[in-house]
Amino acid sequence: MDSSYQPSAISSHQPKSKLLIADGGWLSAFMVETIQWTDAGVVMIDQRRLPAEQVFVRCRSYLEVAEAIRSMAIRGAPAIGVAAAMGVALGVMQGADFETVCETLAATRPTAVNLFWAIDRMRRLRASLNGASDVEVEKRLVEEARRMRLEDIAICQAIGANGAALIPDGKTVLTHCNAGALATAGYGTALGVIRSAVSAGKKIDVFADETRPFLQGSRLTAWELQQDGIPTTVITDNMAGHFLRSGRIGCVVVGADRIARNGDVANKIGTYPLAVVARENGVPFFVAAPVSTLDLTLASGDLIPIEQRSASEVTHVFGVPVTPAMIAVENPAFDVTPQRYITAIITERGVARAPFEESLKQIAVS
Repeated sequence: MDSSYQPSAISSHQPKSKLLIADGGWLSAFMVETIQWTDAGVVMIDQRRLPAEQVFVRCRSYLEVAEAIRSMAIRGAPAIGVAAAMGVALGVMQGADFETVCETLAATRPTAVNLFWAIDRMRRLRASLNGASDVEVEKRLVEEARRMRLEDIAICQAIGANGAALIPDGKTVLTHCNAGALATAGYGTALGVIRSAVSAGKKIDVFADETRPFLQGSRLTAWELQQDGIPTTVITDNMAGHFLRSGRIGCVVVGADRIARNGDVANKIGTYPLAVVARENGVPFFVAAPVSTLDLTLASGDLIPIEQRSASEVTHVFGVPVTPAMIAVENPAFDVTPQRYITAIITERGVARAPFEESLKQIAVS
């Protein structure tokens, strides 16, 4: 990966862009280009460097795309799905074996189902082109990957439109991790709901959990919302219970990496205790995610694979050791929130409520 790359289409200080929203109107909002297909390769903002630096990496092979996903240069379930699709197209263009490309990309991160959904979509397209010329196959795969990026932005805008009415006016919204433009191709899921609520005229502010150990909330969510001019306060993860009890928080909105058939939700580690404390204090807990995050093959969240990441993410902060040397460490990247703690799941096709096994099935087939 070339981390010094600055594509001509993207400046290091991006202007606000106009985004088409679901009702046909226009919303002037900050729009980070999370990932793009360019003639120079797959270009993505390096999320490991934010907020201090806005640096873009150029991936010139599917192996570099895989490493970008694995190392969290790009992260967020919808975003890594788009990245995987572009990686497949890039690998085929460069003459790599199709199944090897797919398997390599699928092995990068195990929890977010969007990754596998995107690869399967590319597999189905490739199978439909049996007998087509290599040039035609390459063209169609590139077109599909680029289409998936644009679809993801539109999907996030629809999620935002569907969820905006659920956000209480005049209250604080608590969110965990980063489910914004950076976690998607643009606009965001949980942050898309917040952006749409603000666009609708609601007077809200946001509390962003810092989200240890990778600090997606304090580094990424706070940065995004600051660009939008949405009042944002960073809190440490262990402060959330205090504020949920205070009466200040109107609702919690988070994203998701995989949603089981019964409505159990895998999301960034720390989501489960947040949902429990929200329920204890009568605060609505909303999950915002595209239909591609549903995994109806899994009966419950107990079957969702949980990624285990490097101990160094816990023992070090920005390279500085914060624990004794050689100490034992556990670092699961996700936890599972049982469906009983979830008020509603907001998708681009509507809002699902309990019983989730019925409502999610209806949304999936609609």
